[in-house]
Order: sequence, then C-alpha cells, then structure tokens
Amino acid sequence: MEKRRPWSRIVLAFVVALVVGAALGSLVQTQINLYALQELGVRIPAGVRLQTTLEDLFLFGPVYLLIFGCGFLVSQLVAMAGTRYVLQRWRVTVCAIAAAVGLWATFKLVDAVAPAPTLFAATRTPMGMLAILVTAAVAGWLFASWPGSRKSGPGAGTAPLAVVLLTGLALTPAQAPRAETADTLRTDTVAEGLEHPWSIAFLPGGGMLVTERAGRLRMISADGELLPEPVAGMPEIFVSGQAGLFEVSLAPEFASSGRVYLSYACGTLDANHTCLARARLQGMELTEVQEIFRARPAKRGAAHYGGRIAWLEDGTLVLSLGDGFDYREEAQKLTSHIGTLVRLRQDGAVPADNPFVNQPDALPEIYSYGHRNVQGMVYDEDTHRLIVHEHGPRGGDEINIVRPGQNYGWPIATHGLNYTWAHVSPYTRYPGTLPPLLQWTPSIAPSGMTLYRGELFPHWQGDLLVGALAARQVHRVTLDGGEAREAEVMLGELNERIRDVRTGPDGAVYLLTDSAEGRVLRLTPP
Repeated sequence: MEKRRPWSRIVLAFVVALVVGAALGSLVQTQINLYALQELGVRIPAGVRLQTTLEDLFLFGPVYLLIFGCGFLVSQLVAMAGTRYVLQRWRVTVCAIAAAVGLWATFKLVDAVAPAPTLFAATRTPMGMLAILVTAAVAGWLFASWPGSRKSGPGAGTAPLAVVLLTGLALTPAQAPRAETADTLRTDTVAEGLEHPWSIAFLPGGGMLVTERAGRLRMISADGELLPEPVAGMPEIFVSGQAGLFEVSLAPEFASSGRVYLSYACGTLDANHTCLARARLQGMELTEVQEIFRARPAKRGAAHYGGRIAWLEDGTLVLSLGDGFDYREEAQKLTSHIGTLVRLRQDGAVPADNPFVNQPDALPEIYSYGHRNVQGMVYDEDTHRLIVHEHGPRGGDEINIVRPGQNYGWPIATHGLNYTWAHVSPYTRYPGTLPPLLQWTPSIAPSGMTLYRGELFPHWQGDLLVGALAARQVHRVTLDGGEAREAEVMLGELNERIRDVRTGPDGAVYLLTDSAEGRVLRLTPP
C-alpha cells in the first residue's frame, strides 16, 4: 500500500504556488497599467518602471494574494478531488486550467459586489484578463508538479491553508482614521425622507428644488414643507449604482424664463452617458423638456458621471463629466468627452471661444480635460475663477482652478493609488499637466462645494466649504491667491455622508445628507 505524503509538503507546495502566482499577477498588472500610460505618450524610463513594479509588489501584492488565494484554494481542491480516481495522468493540466477558471470566477464575483465596475484595472481588456489568467495557470501547474503534492487526498492541507489566507487578510493595509476639528454650529433639519438627495437649488420666491438620485425632482415650499409628490415631466433617466439624476440648476434669468437644467445618466447599463436637459418649470411640472447635450462615446457600467453644473458670468454653463471608472485613459483624449469639463451655451450650442473649437481632432465642447470625477464646482464672480474638486481613488482628491484648454493630469499624474493599492501612475506631476492646489490623501471623497459669500459667518468669507462622503464631514478650505489650505474640519459628529453644500439666500449653509433617508440641513451660528 502506497504511503500518503505528509501535509507539510502539500502546504509547502500550495504556499509556493500561491506566492509565485500572486507575484506574477502583480508583475503583469503593473506592466499592463504602465503600457496603457505609454499608449498615451507617457515616458516611463527603466528606473521608474522598476521602482513602480517593486512598490506594487509590496502594496498591491498582499491584496492580490488574498483575492487570488481564495479562488486558488477552491480551484485546486476541486481539481485534486476530480483527478483522484480519473484523469490522474492529466492532473497537472487540470490544476492549471482550474486555477485560471477559479481566478476568472473570483474576478467576476469581486466585480459583482464591489462598487467599481472593474476592481482590477488590468482586467479591463480581454488581453489583460488573459495575461492575468495565464499567471494563475502557472501557479496551478506549479502546485500540481511540486514533488510530493500528487498523492494526497482532496481535503489535505485545508486547515493550514485557511490559516495562511487569514494571516494574509490580517496583514492587508488599513486606512488610518482622520483627525477632526470640532466647531460649534446650530444644525436644523429643514426636510427629511429624501432618497439619496444629490443637489439643491434655491427658488427666487422662497423654497427649494432637490434632486433624488432615484430620478425624482422634489420641491420644498417656502415654509419648509417637502411636498409629497415629485415634479412631473422628468426626462427618462438611467438609475443604477451611481447612475441617476444629478444636478438641478436654475438658468441665470430663471425669474423671467422659468428654465431649469438637469444633469442625469441616460441609456442602459451596457451603453450610457451623462446627459443634460433643459425645461421650463411650471408649478409642479416640467414642460418643453429638451436634451441639449449627451457625452460621447457611450460607456458600460454605472460609475463616475460627474454631473455638476456651474454658470459663468457670460451666461454659458460648464458641465463636469466623469471618467466612467474603467475608461480613465479617455480623459487624456480630446476625441472623447469622458473625463472632461464641457462648456455650452444655454441651448447646448458650442461657444465660439471654446479652447478647442478650431482644432479638427478635438471635440469643440471640451473646456478642460484630464479629470477623474468632478463633483464639486463653483464659479467665483469676484475673482473670475472656476474652482473644482474631484475624486481621487485611494487618495489624491484634488482642488483645482480651471484654465481653459488645460490638462489636469488624470490618469498620468495623480497622488492616488487604485483601490487595490496598485499604482495608477508612477507620477504625481508630469510635464504638460497642472498640479492641484490641494490634495487629500487618504481620500475624503469630496462632493458638493460652495464658496461662502454670506453674512452669517464673517470668518468664512471667500472660503470653500467641501462636503465629504467617505470622511462624513465638511472641510473648510481657505484660498489665498494660487494657494489653498485646509483650515477646519466640521460636523463629523453628524456621522452623515455629505452630498451637497450650498450657501442659501439667507446666508445660512445648507447640506444634503446622502442616504436612503436623506435630509436637508441648515447651518447657522449658535
């Protein structure tokens, strides 16, 4: 009777194969990401490539080892069990194929449950996915070929391997908490019961319009009552994940024209866009609804739409457009609206003085590019500056002053890492791109923003108030010429995701909290 091999050899074979597979996967992930940057014309010398590769091994590697390890464990147990009595001569081949299939299934499962459409950037393309799966197959081949690993039963080594995986989970880097500065404010609830409110606009006769991401436009009366029925006549809106209804903005001459502008997601999960429509508000109904802009090309997934609107002093508007998460390289292409700001006339026509209007290989609507996901935007009439902030991934949130025609770097220059801790780019600055005035690392996930010009808070005059989703705070940022500095962090005690921040006609600051039971809050001095 043949003697069964000891568990120690099975565990050793698995650990070696797991580490080799994770290391190869990290190497391939890094090279694919760097290749995508090179395709944009980015120079990556050998020293930069080596440093980035090694940093990814230490930062991304443990995360990938954990994800890869889960699928690898299951796939190899199944393969060993399936070849115990049949196909024994093909065990090495079966283990290699099973490892690739297991990793593919793991990727699909992770992408299904993660907010991001594709968590591992290298798998965005078929060739990238294939390259990563080959590394898994190599690991499966190594495990099955390791001396002493072929004679054990399908359950051998399960308990020790579980310990290895749990140890990897414990070693995964954690984000440190952010310090908070308390401030004394009076906080009153104006309205509640809103489903993920996104944007607020103040009506000239009193009252407010509030958008809900689920596709409803709600009205709050002048005496603070949330009317039970939504505004009728809305355009068709695509609602899924981050997609839905975004901004509502009143035309500069709203008092006479009644025109409102709405940004929203339109299309389907497989082909959708950020769209802009204008309409007339007549009582509780929108009339003359007209789509005046649709971002091109279409994209798949339900993430990163931008959607903020700002009015310039000449009556034109600027609309922010996200990078769609999986399409970040498009933000560097003037043939695509993805990852840009566009400037339009009120009817959607292109202003004759847009920076790329006479450039044949560029879309004429583009005002600036190289943005990831701008969700805060204000125009300062006193200094004639358009100020935006945008989300980074794991860090690298930015505040920028927009100059027409300029490149703001994403994804070739960023302070942020991917959510998997892999590098997006080896550069935080790159020639031809503008660096941010201020960046947050770790990320606060900035959202709505206001430039305070009211009278209730004199010491906030000219400061930015930035809502934060992940940090669940409001950040006060001072602007001094071309510099920005974080001065204060407020309202962390609310423990609410802050979606929008606006200065009201009364000088109070109004907040929207992003939840299924969202609220409109009013901040005043105590």
